[in-house]
Amino acid sequence: MSIITNYEKEVANQAQVRRATTEFINIVNDLWYDKSIELVLFRNPLVDKRASEVLNLIDYAKEFVAKPISIQDALDIARAIQSIELPASKLDIGKLAYEYHLIDDASVEKVDFVKNQLKDANQANGIQPKDVVLYGFGRIGRLLARELSSKMGKGSQLRLRAIVTRGKIDQSVLEKRASLLSIDSVHGDFLGTVRVDVENNALIINGTSVKMISAAAPEDIDYTAYGINDALIIDNTGAFRDKEALSRHLQAKGAGKVLLTAPGKGIPNIVHGVNHLENNPDNIDIFSAASCTTNAITPVLKVLEDNYGIKKGHLETIHAYTNDQNLVDNMHKKYRRGRAAALNMVITETGAGKAVSKALPALEGKLTSNAIRVPVPNGSLAILNLQLNSETTAEAINAIMKQYALEGDLVEQIKYSLSNELVSTDIVGTTAPSIFDSKATIADGDTIVIYVWYDNEYGYSHQVMRLAKHIAKVRRYTYY
Repeated sequence: MSIITNYEKEVANQAQVRRATTEFINIVNDLWYDKSIELVLFRNPLVDKRASEVLNLIDYAKEFVAKPISIQDALDIARAIQSIELPASKLDIGKLAYEYHLIDDASVEKVDFVKNQLKDANQANGIQPKDVVLYGFGRIGRLLARELSSKMGKGSQLRLRAIVTRGKIDQSVLEKRASLLSIDSVHGDFLGTVRVDVENNALIINGTSVKMISAAAPEDIDYTAYGINDALIIDNTGAFRDKEALSRHLQAKGAGKVLLTAPGKGIPNIVHGVNHLENNPDNIDIFSAASCTTNAITPVLKVLEDNYGIKKGHLETIHAYTNDQNLVDNMHKKYRRGRAAALNMVITETGAGKAVSKALPALEGKLTSNAIRVPVPNGSLAILNLQLNSETTAEAINAIMKQYALEGDLVEQIKYSLSNELVSTDIVGTTAPSIFDSKATIADGDTIVIYVWYDNEYGYSHQVMRLAKHIAKVRRYTYY
């Protein structure tokens, strides 16, 4: 075959792949906006993705499960899902494609296969939408606003109704808030619309009104005056950290539950996927989503504790600088944090080592920890140096982590990286709180060193969202 003929076949094949990808994207979006059925690919979001992004995810899926998964497989299964009646749900099309490839009988039709795999879907109980108020509108608050608005769908789960800030609210303030929500130096432009409604003190996000409320104290607000009832208050301010202070939210009319986006005292500290089922929202009104670092390391530590047992260890987190640090050298209550954040590596403390035991009591007193803030605006790395109860190899550690990333209770929490080139900018925008770097694992007898990357803003925000759905009881049927 001539080089020219081969090239022409490649061009024709590429055109076919692009057509299949375009049809797949259309089905993904139709299922989401028409039926509240969200398709993901090994937990990676697919709604509103470009063709190149989808094809890159297909390549990752193929390598991850070592099966010849193609865009045509994904398209065929998406068509099958579209052809059957399903409730609002979240379905992993990568897992379905992988399981289909495990079947020896090639005569099984994909529609019949999908029907069989999802046969329990219609047994899922109906859910009631929950009003959400964001108390504070900083980095995490704005990311939550983006995700809540983007994932609104038909409004059957979490509904963002209001945002509470301090100080006056006028046209200038509204325009600045809208701009910060629309444009982000780290996470890029918001893939939606944001308009200002000055007359009603509101932001119109993707066509839906979100009231902007000014308040000096949480107990002074009457949410019912805005048509908001039994709301989940997500506190992003960091000003209230213990049960007594956070209980002030519950004094507000129309407030139902409280979720703190930071470690809390006297309240359950939850790492979703690890200990959320141990804390029943019927009996608890105030929750903490712990810290981004705790959410990054706890799922991985749980895997190791369950399979090997951990004697002791040290955590070193290489963390992006935060707003708490100074932009240039200046006074600070903590010595080193006063030095210019974008110019220096800064040693500081982290409570993540102790905080893990709140979700995994078996690790109480077994971990020490420290932190180094480095000159990047986002994207962090945890290095875990651990002594296990038994000897192992790097290959065995990787195999176990890959298994947990593929199936089980931690598939949303652990992403298994196969990349030889992984650096901090690569993990920005990752929905999993733990990105396990399989190429960096070191094992020497019973001592191991593992590297866990995390987008300390985006991945953590998705953990907050997962916990919020648990608290609000709006978790859809899922197939992972």
